[in-house]
Amino acid sequence: MRIQSRRLIRIVALAALLLPFNVAQADETPSTLNWRIAIASSGTPKYQPGFADFDYVNPQAPKGGKLRLSQFDTFDTLNPLLAKGSVGVGLNLVFETLLKSSLDEISTSYGLLAEAMDWPEDISWVSFRLRKEARFADGTPVTADDVVFSFEKSKELSPRVATYYNHVTSAEKTGEYEVTFRFDEKGNRELPLIIGQLQIVPKHWWEAAGPDGKPRDISRTTLEPVMGSGPYRISNIIPGSKITYELRDDYWGKDINVNVGTNNFGVIDYTYYADRNVEFEAFRGGDTDFWAENEAKRWATSYDFPAVKDGRIKRETPDNDYRSSGVMVGFIPNMRRDKFKDERVREALNYAFDFEELNRTIFFDQYQRISSYFYGSELASSGLPEGKELEILNEVKDLVPPTVFTEPYVNPVGGTPAKFRENLRKAIGLFKEAGYELKGNRMVNVATGQPFGFEIMLNSPIIERVALPFAQNLKKIGVAVTVRSVDPSQFINRWRSRDFDVIYDGWGESLNPGNEQAEYWGSKAAGLEGSQNYAGIADKAVDILINKVIFAKDREDLVASVKALDRVLLHHHYVIPSYTLRNSRLAYWDIFGKPDEYPAYSVGFPDIWWSKSAEKQ
Repeated sequence: MRIQSRRLIRIVALAALLLPFNVAQADETPSTLNWRIAIASSGTPKYQPGFADFDYVNPQAPKGGKLRLSQFDTFDTLNPLLAKGSVGVGLNLVFETLLKSSLDEISTSYGLLAEAMDWPEDISWVSFRLRKEARFADGTPVTADDVVFSFEKSKELSPRVATYYNHVTSAEKTGEYEVTFRFDEKGNRELPLIIGQLQIVPKHWWEAAGPDGKPRDISRTTLEPVMGSGPYRISNIIPGSKITYELRDDYWGKDINVNVGTNNFGVIDYTYYADRNVEFEAFRGGDTDFWAENEAKRWATSYDFPAVKDGRIKRETPDNDYRSSGVMVGFIPNMRRDKFKDERVREALNYAFDFEELNRTIFFDQYQRISSYFYGSELASSGLPEGKELEILNEVKDLVPPTVFTEPYVNPVGGTPAKFRENLRKAIGLFKEAGYELKGNRMVNVATGQPFGFEIMLNSPIIERVALPFAQNLKKIGVAVTVRSVDPSQFINRWRSRDFDVIYDGWGESLNPGNEQAEYWGSKAAGLEGSQNYAGIADKAVDILINKVIFAKDREDLVASVKALDRVLLHHHYVIPSYTLRNSRLAYWDIFGKPDEYPAYSVGFPDIWWSKSAEKQ
């Protein structure tokens, strides 16, 4: 389940005793008997009808002050639905969803634009009842027409959304403030929840004329400040370099329980940078207020300046944002290219990646090697399959690599000259099995005489320190590799159109995987431009296991199904796994107020933080 890029939170609902989900129900009057205010993945939602606010917020948090943030990238559109161009950061401040996630529960959502929801036992549809007080920034009510419009345009304009909502056949207005979504299959417990993530845009605004007198076109990029129902409006933009958001005094939802203590900054300003080092210097010089570090060397060596030493800049490494997630990141070969279709070739590439040497020499031993598509969570497979996981795998036994049952997946281990030489010998052996041989200093296809080589495409120079040693290692066995860093917009456009050999990218996973797995690894998504099936995976067994995950009947079944899927993906060597850190590295100027304790599953920045300057007003 996916919400937005970079904040990867996914939800799946499990069976309850008498209801198809665990829920908090509204008062049981004849007109609201089946309406629920919340959905939880397991157990009972922590917050029941009538709750005042989330426990982790400061209900008296002051409003005001300015938050200055930076962004590495550029942007060329403010259209939130269109799968074209680079979308400006922060649009979630302008647009809202039907439901809002709690930060101190695993996969639990409460009503935001929708005050309640209902669905039948067979989960063949879900209805949302909108809040009558919800308004867009121009004062127009948020209605069922807006929800239907948002759903239909999202599916029409984004292949990724179309895949995600593949089994949602229609959105129907069943009342002025009620909309019903119908499904083409029953028992998919996640569908009602992921519909709750739908971003709602104003139909009347997009169908009206813009300031230039010409009709707006939601199928095109735009830099006109867009309008939504959220707590902020866009007050200023400098195309490609700056977006400023201003807190709305007339925001309809500022006092509803899920919003109390949030949206505290009066102004949020994003400045874009084309160079990550320049971006850091802007933070160091006091031009931006908050920094999430992504480079081990900089974290270890570049914070000895006066503002850190005298306490004006605070540093911390909380693990909250990682407690409910797993991850796979690495070098992803594009199997739409013939050279990568043989899994022995892909496995050989892994033997040339010496993580241990990199960790020792440039990472200051801060990282861990990834060994699962759900690394860092209870869903990661390990050892040999047993129990229910083994039962599931036996159903696809003839369709998966035999090693799934006989060999635990482990990455090659290097770090010493002897281990590295042995790994390269194994890589050469795998290439030989795949029909290649070393001729002189080149790895050559025996049948065609063509040398084996490829390009690694990166979205910035940051990973060059990892990719270049990898390329040098491959050169030792005759594989010619070039490393090319492109600007973020070109990177996005090329992976969307599948114009690459190998990219460095990844996937975030929640503790409750579901329908998004079909977009990541499913055969249908392999042929869709813009899907997150970067590798081009089209495998019958993987498709079967994805359905096992989506239709898991309870938590035990879900965990076993995910582990089985993870194991099969690993044994096909679709990715050369890299590394991860299971905590955040945060630095920020001492200008913030924040709750005494972070919520269990997030640091809540900037949602529940506030400006100290506002305390004095």
